[in-house]
Amino acid sequence: MSQSDYPNLFQAGEIGGLDLACRIVTAPMTRVSAAAGGLATGQMQAHYRAFAEGGFPLIISEGTYTDKEHSQGYLNQPGITDQAQIDAWARVTEAVHGAGGRIFQQLMHAGALSQHNDYVDGTRAPSSIQPVGEMAKNYFGDGPYQTPAALTTGEIEKIKAAFSQAAENAVAAGFDGIEIHGANGYLLHQFFSTATNRRDDAYGGSAENRARFHAEILAAVKAGASGVPVGMRLSQMAVNNFEHVWEGGADDARALFSAMDANGADYLHINSVPAFKPVFDGDRTLAAHAREYFSGPVIACGGMSDAAAADGMIGAGDADFVAMARGALADPGWPNKIAAGDEPRTFDPGMTLPLATLDNTEAWRAQNA
Repeated sequence: MSQSDYPNLFQAGEIGGLDLACRIVTAPMTRVSAAAGGLATGQMQAHYRAFAEGGFPLIISEGTYTDKEHSQGYLNQPGITDQAQIDAWARVTEAVHGAGGRIFQQLMHAGALSQHNDYVDGTRAPSSIQPVGEMAKNYFGDGPYQTPAALTTGEIEKIKAAFSQAAENAVAAGFDGIEIHGANGYLLHQFFSTATNRRDDAYGGSAENRARFHAEILAAVKAGASGVPVGMRLSQMAVNNFEHVWEGGADDARALFSAMDANGADYLHINSVPAFKPVFDGDRTLAAHAREYFSGPVIACGGMSDAAAADGMIGAGDADFVAMARGALADPGWPNKIAAGDEPRTFDPGMTLPLATLDNTEAWRAQNA
């Protein structure tokens, strides 16, 4: 099968004023492969450039920490907090642009799910509740998570300011847009879930209050991002609990998606496993719920390396774009191969074991060329 068999995937599209040649983008993938000081490397330049060369018109970077306090989540995670980190990322964006691609930076605060921090001890979260599950071993983690301290209102203001500065830094590094990580159990997700947010102030209680932090971070990033597109990644599931669902179901979805629309997000990136599975005991996907309350483009992520399923998501009107992680990691040339009727290399868990590093992925590819 070739491009003509997937007419929805290979039509041109647009996000935040950026024209894209097709509807397939890379999902953010934590690779824990930065150099000391949170610096992007030459290996990362080649990693991201390969996606552009392989036909992905838009690449979303791995989650990047936003301050030198409590945002870092992983050992060897890249940051965007100082000039050295800006300069290192600038070489990545230059490599992607040289191959004809565009790249957005995903900004992330790990909150209670931090497994490593180069700068400070302890973790912070909306409430002092120990996360369920254990740290991810293939991201250098081991054992249970720490119990975080509850954020003060002053600390919340500092986090917002750091996101704004990080967005400004990302633009200086040449990124074409910003994605805020509001999903997968990290800090913004912790504010929205009643399992991790027991606050009794303006950030707790109702779904509208619990969505307030997402809205305020969005506003802060837009203020710092100098006119480039700004989107938000959202999910029910968390990296420490894949079965997690929003406790308020469809009502929570309405509140969160409506808040993102009202506060000017340029797109939503909806992660669900899989993306084509209905949610809330109904017959619609999470991405379809987003499209009901959000007026901009929606990216669906989760199982989208199945070309037929991905094309069907767009054809059904559930999403405008699809994002893939495993398919892209297995074969950076996925879009070009599908368009030509060739079979992309399929994902193997060995690519991320025992550690989800670029070294391990490259070794696996070399052994399975």
